[in-house]
Amino acid sequence: MLVLASGSIGRRTLLEQAGVPHDVMSASIDEAAAKAPLRARGLGPSAIADALAELKALEVSERRPQDLVLGCDQTLALENGLEFDKPPDLSTLAEQLRMLSGKTHSLYSAMVIAQQGQIVWRNRESVRMTMRTLSDQFIADYLESEGDVLLGCVGGYRIEGLGIQLFSQIEGGHFAIMGLPLLPLLAYLRSEEILPA
Repeated sequence: MLVLASGSIGRRTLLEQAGVPHDVMSASIDEAAAKAPLRARGLGPSAIADALAELKALEVSERRPQDLVLGCDQTLALENGLEFDKPPDLSTLAEQLRMLSGKTHSLYSAMVIAQQGQIVWRNRESVRMTMRTLSDQFIADYLESEGDVLLGCVGGYRIEGLGIQLFSQIEGGHFAIMGLPLLPLLAYLRSEEILPA
C-alpha cells in the first residue's frame, strides 16, 4: 500500500486520477522550524525540498512501517537566490506576487519514499517559470477569486486553475508544478508491483 504523507488535496487528486490506490496520513512536521537549520547549513532550495520530503516520509513510516510512504515537498527561488515560503496570509501573498511579477523563478519538487524507516526511493525535478508582469488590479482580482486555497501553495498559484494566467513561459513538467512528478513515481510503483506493468 502507498501512503501519502501529505494533506495536499492536489496530490491526492493526482494519485486518484492516475488510478493509484493509496491511503493518506499527514506528517506532523513543522516545516518552518525544519527549514531553518537546513538553510543555516547552506543547503539550496532543491536540497531543502528533498530533506523535507525525507523528514515527512520517515515520520509517517514510523507509524506505517510495512507500507511505502511517500513524502513530498516544494521550494521556490528567484534566479537571484531569494527563496520563498508558503505565504501566511493573502496580503503577504500579494506582496510575493509583486516580487515574482516579470521575473523567472525555479520551482523544485522532491519526492521520497520510505519503508520500515528506511529511504528506498527519491526523485527531484525543477521547473523554470517566467511570470508575466502583473498589474495590481490583476493581483487583487486573482486573490479574490482564488482565495485562501492559495496559501497552501509555495508560489501562490495552482497551475490547474487561474494560476496559469500568471505565466508567459514554463520550462518543465506540468506534474512537477503541481507538486507530484507522476511519471517517475508511476515507474517506481510498477517496478515494485504496486501497479501492474
